[in-house]
Amino acid sequence: MTNINEIEAEEAVRRMGPVSAPDAEQEAVTEFSAFLDRVAKSPTNHFPKCVLAGPLGEKMELPPSIFYVLERVAEVMGRGDAITVVPIGRELTTQQAAALLNVSRQYLIRLLDAGAIPFNKTGTHRRLKIEDVLDYKRARDAERRTHLKTLTQLSENYGGYEELK
Repeated sequence: MTNINEIEAEEAVRRMGPVSAPDAEQEAVTEFSAFLDRVAKSPTNHFPKCVLAGPLGEKMELPPSIFYVLERVAEVMGRGDAITVVPIGRELTTQQAAALLNVSRQYLIRLLDAGAIPFNKTGTHRRLKIEDVLDYKRARDAERRTHLKTLTQLSENYGGYEELK
């Protein structure tokens, strides 16, 4: 029987929303990530060979490309971070892009109108390439990290956070 968390996770993946491990699963995800890392780094194994077993006992060998994606997903989720899997080349609606950037749709529209992210129009609907949205996200995140480092340095220079010294 499928529980609510599984239904919510399936829906999040379907709409390309971030998925994270519930607290109750975090330890198992961390162990799974470590297992996949050991398999990938095995000196006797140039290409990891893993088998996936289904609920009815059916088995299938995982192709190396899928193994490496699974390894990366488990690594990120094992750190407690959420992850989104999105096919490259896919066009997004403004709502999907806004969810990916964790901003409101209205704010995204302002970004598009300002030329911050390229888009195409299909009729009256805007469509964005996933690559353009991810490029914007990387640049935005890098800029945020730079500003945060500057603020941290200023705080240290002027004696802020004495309790941390």
